[in-house]
Amino acid sequence: MTPDQGRAGDAPYLSLVIPIYNERENLKPLTDQLLSALSALGVSFEVLYVDDGSRDGSGELLRTLCAATPQLRLIRLRRNFGQTAAMAAGFDHARGKVIAVMDGDLQNDPADIGPMIKTLEDGADIVSGWRRDRQDTPIRVFSSKLANWLIGRVTGVKLHDYGCSLKLYRADLIRLVPLRGDLHRFIPAIANLYGATIVEQPVRHHPRRHGRSKYTLARTFRVVMDLLMIRFLMSYGQRPLHIFGWLGVLMAASGLMIDGYLAAQKLFLGVQLANRPLLLFGTLLLLAGLQIFTLGILADMLARIYHESQNRPIYAVKETIH
Repeated sequence: MTPDQGRAGDAPYLSLVIPIYNERENLKPLTDQLLSALSALGVSFEVLYVDDGSRDGSGELLRTLCAATPQLRLIRLRRNFGQTAAMAAGFDHARGKVIAVMDGDLQNDPADIGPMIKTLEDGADIVSGWRRDRQDTPIRVFSSKLANWLIGRVTGVKLHDYGCSLKLYRADLIRLVPLRGDLHRFIPAIANLYGATIVEQPVRHHPRRHGRSKYTLARTFRVVMDLLMIRFLMSYGQRPLHIFGWLGVLMAASGLMIDGYLAAQKLFLGVQLANRPLLLFGTLLLLAGLQIFTLGILADMLARIYHESQNRPIYAVKETIH
């Protein structure tokens, strides 16, 4: 690769997005490592620090660092919106053809970005870091392995390390991925919906030197809820009527059969229905089925409005050849 590779006007080849929340002690050594490692790649680059409402003076230090170095850019959010929102802000402001993401706690190694770029250029759309020799507590390592196994089983996209923040994306692909909530950890699974080629690559992992980890077990519930939503999106995101419709028809048909059977008993056998719980159950199934079917129609309409209002295509183009 040459220094001019990937330049389009003033646009850099590589944009590195780093969400920051209360990491003041790590910022100066991190910046020194980044500039050294990225300058050695021989490509144009920019580093986008996204200050996610830090309260320890990180924003002020980043302002000073960015003023002294033209390759650094700072995006300051008004409050702490969370890592997914910080990444989304970085993606929206990135100008590079390739977008990389890493944490700002010095646990990721910037020297791994070079080999990951080579893997991306060999045909991958996403290169996901794999902290094979992870430097964390045994509890965190075990919970991470369990989460990775669960996510792989539910989504069908099996990776050793969904939680590693060090990832590289093709810019045109990552901008197709909708980000909200805490969905940043599921980006490979969501990108798989667009036919992304995902390659996992071992990277180095260092112990945390300063500050405290922002990851706690309290996030487990949110991860499970997001995982259920991802599974629904992967299966029925563009055709919600297919699940709600069939469920509603099945319930309504069951209720209709039960009530029809009871009506026949009443008409031809004179059976009293006043105290029959089965009548209430059949009526409940019938009404609930009709409501769920109607919900499916509304969900289908909302999905269509979502795509049409944002001009978001239901396909993803890999390349065009003229």
